[in-house]
Amino acid sequence: MATTASTGRRIRILTAKVGLDGHDRGIKVISRALRDAGVEVIYTGLHQTPEMVVESAIQEDVDGIGVSLLSGAHMTLFPEILRLLRERDASDIVVFGGGIIPESDVEALRKMGVDKVFTPGTSLDEIVRYVKDRFGQTVGA
Repeated sequence: MATTASTGRRIRILTAKVGLDGHDRGIKVISRALRDAGVEVIYTGLHQTPEMVVESAIQEDVDGIGVSLLSGAHMTLFPEILRLLRERDASDIVVFGGGIIPESDVEALRKMGVDKVFTPGTSLDEIVRYVKDRFGQTVGA
């Protein structure tokens, strides 16, 4: 079981497909890999709005939100999620994600507050390692 170092509870990650993109195979594979690694995963399904994602994240008391975007709307949707988290006083929830995101936009997203951006070809092991390292898996978990 993957647990947070600060609270000793399981790492909780909300995964989401935001916008009109209907390609959900990747986010489902990532969600399963995280679950198999002991992370508690809440998958919100297709066609979520930033408002729906933020509301679900707050209600579920998650540590992070993992967003999959293949639609090209990453420079609109990520900033909106970050804005809504700040507005709801929930900016302690870490936002990360990936998809078809040009390298030229990765640094801009990081500067906006997206903690990590995964691009095509990233291994499942790398994503699982990021989540465990970022959210402080405790020794022996």
